[in-house]
Amino acid sequence: MGENGAANYYQHAALAPVEVSLELGLQHGASKCFDDDGRLKRTGTVWTASAHIITAVIGSGVLSLAWAIGQLGWVAGPAVMLLFSFVTYYTSALLADCYRSGDPSTGKRNYTYMDAVQANLNGIKVKICGYLQYLNIVGVAIGYTIAASISMVAIKRSNCFNKEGDDSPCRVNSNPYMIMFGVAEIVLSQIPDFDQISWLSILAAIMSFTYSSIGLVLGIVQVIQNGGIKGSLTGISIGTVSQMDKIWRSLQAFGDIAFAYSYSIILIEIQDTIKSPPPSEAKVMKKATLTSVAVTTVFYMLCGCMGYAAFGDLAPGNLLTGFGFYNPYWLLDIANAAIVIHLVGAYQVYCQPLFAFIEKWTRKTWPKSEFIAKEIQVPIASGRCYKLNLFRLTWRTVFVIVTTVVSMLLPFFNDVVGFLGAIGFWPLTVYFPVEMYIAQKKIPKWSTRWVCLQLLSLACLVITVASAAGSVAGVVSDLKVYRPFKPS
Repeated sequence: MGENGAANYYQHAALAPVEVSLELGLQHGASKCFDDDGRLKRTGTVWTASAHIITAVIGSGVLSLAWAIGQLGWVAGPAVMLLFSFVTYYTSALLADCYRSGDPSTGKRNYTYMDAVQANLNGIKVKICGYLQYLNIVGVAIGYTIAASISMVAIKRSNCFNKEGDDSPCRVNSNPYMIMFGVAEIVLSQIPDFDQISWLSILAAIMSFTYSSIGLVLGIVQVIQNGGIKGSLTGISIGTVSQMDKIWRSLQAFGDIAFAYSYSIILIEIQDTIKSPPPSEAKVMKKATLTSVAVTTVFYMLCGCMGYAAFGDLAPGNLLTGFGFYNPYWLLDIANAAIVIHLVGAYQVYCQPLFAFIEKWTRKTWPKSEFIAKEIQVPIASGRCYKLNLFRLTWRTVFVIVTTVVSMLLPFFNDVVGFLGAIGFWPLTVYFPVEMYIAQKKIPKWSTRWVCLQLLSLACLVITVASAAGSVAGVVSDLKVYRPFKPS
């Protein structure tokens, strides 16, 4: 977002006098260089917003959908997926209306999710929202580190299987690959602003389509080889797993699907990259959301359903790394490399708002600290300079290191994905957008619309609690047999 968007938090704190003067000079409208709030012109469009959303949404979650449908079956699996896509689109549209307070074209901007909550709800809800949003971002960073290492390990194992045979154990330790991913993120995390990573989002979006398409094609080929479609109407049968396991796994599948659609926590930050009206940012964001969720749902349906059709009850937790497929190994390597590249970008898309929030808070708390505020001009290519900030360098590096170490201790892809989806889905995707919309539009209590919105929120709360319970049960089960830092 350059000097706009989520990363503008700390710049706003440090350059307040400059921005005040700009705002005074622009109170009658925006100039050619600045928007109505005195910040540099936003340049985002429906396509860049869609790229950010697709980068955030079509992530590692798509790879667990065949397993999720396998737990629920041909009836409930696709139905649940459609349900989550509708809920995500509807609540995202509500949230998009909260970017500006008052008039949708000229009202005060809310630069972050927390700003929107603060503008519409009371103090305690702002704090709860902040804790949940940033805890969820930390969780996503851990989940993406795990997923990336799994894909890198899969490349190594795929080549091993090709040389040694499909029955070879080919044990590989994932820790070195997590460290490699962490090093890459330390470097990329030094990009100061959200708007400066739009190229990374576009590259990541292309990669997501690449590996999703490969998974889809391999699923179709497997179905043809099988001579028919596998799976059942009700999912994995009792007998293959116990009745209690069937319940827990079905609940976990809800969490996996919820995680696959999760991006509301960064929606406002993405919306803050969109250029000023007309049309209003809300209209552009709703169009980008509709486009992205529709494209995502088609891909999810195709990948999830074809994976289940290919493997039935034996559908792996991660379609491209669970070795439902062994050949062609070079195509699997390309798919898994695309996953890694995508997750490198997705990690940054999710973490930039957290980086910016912490940097804004520290600058407000210690405004005279040179360590926090001073920027050192470092010459780079073509006569350009990189603004090196020692606090940014230190804190972002420590953040990546911590998430990497936690990932090394808890490499349970499916269970972690399910738990993240569960705890973040209701409060951040449903509850806060619904409550803010009710407050902003002044919807009367006990009116038909108010009751319908509250019933939607309540239903999603039930799903969230049940999904979280299923995922916790899965983690507990994994911990019984897991030994940290051992090859898998």
